[in-house]
Amino acid sequence: MSKVISISNQKGGVGKTTTVCSLAAGLKKKGFRVLMIDLDPQGNLGFSVGAETETCATIYDVLKGDVKTQFAIQKSDTADIIISSILLSGIELEFTNTGREYLLKEALKPILGLYDYILLDTPPALGIITINAFTASDTIVVPMLSDIFSLQGIAKLYETVERVKKYCNPSLTISGILLTKFNPRTLLSREIRGTAELIAQDLNIPLFSSYIRSSVVVSEAQSIQQNILDYSPKNNIAKDYLKFTDELLEKEES
Repeated sequence: MSKVISISNQKGGVGKTTTVCSLAAGLKKKGFRVLMIDLDPQGNLGFSVGAETETCATIYDVLKGDVKTQFAIQKSDTADIIISSILLSGIELEFTNTGREYLLKEALKPILGLYDYILLDTPPALGIITINAFTASDTIVVPMLSDIFSLQGIAKLYETVERVKKYCNPSLTISGILLTKFNPRTLLSREIRGTAELIAQDLNIPLFSSYIRSSVVVSEAQSIQQNILDYSPKNNIAKDYLKFTDELLEKEES
């Protein structure tokens, strides 16, 4: 049975898509069967792995019921993927029926036995798409920039998770907060990490000991539609994501 993981934060630019892509690559290198699903209407994940974005079915088609889930899956060098669509941006108004929070969960049922991990790249908002992701997920990874504004958003995300646990998915957990674009050599970053630890402790959310440093190879890899681990395996950020992958797997086993 698949383990479904949402990569989520209501703030943009925190590295959600990079984390999904790198984690998928790391898991695949360890022999796991991995599917990525792009739930962000911007569709950056599909582009970053070189998926076909013009003529293939999208997660929007799947949620509408026009295409069976397995027929929307594409192969990529990083992992299998279901791409997004700009039409997802209107889903709040289009899908108004009772039970709309369960659309993704129902869509995933036919393919749960095909993959070890299903990674969900969520949009930078806590709307119905993210609610669907949380309802369908076993756990959530929260990438967070090392700045004070990112810290302020964690409580709001936590409130949304608690609401989903109460009404839709009581077994949902938060695997942890992952600090991204982190510079361990600066005093500010170290202070932010200390504050993040306090907030995480207060909300009973784990903070990953792994962190992700900044690197220009992120943009370089995305521009040629490769994941970081293949593009520059010896770079610090590739090493960081492999360390994070190991830590996440250790959490799952414990």
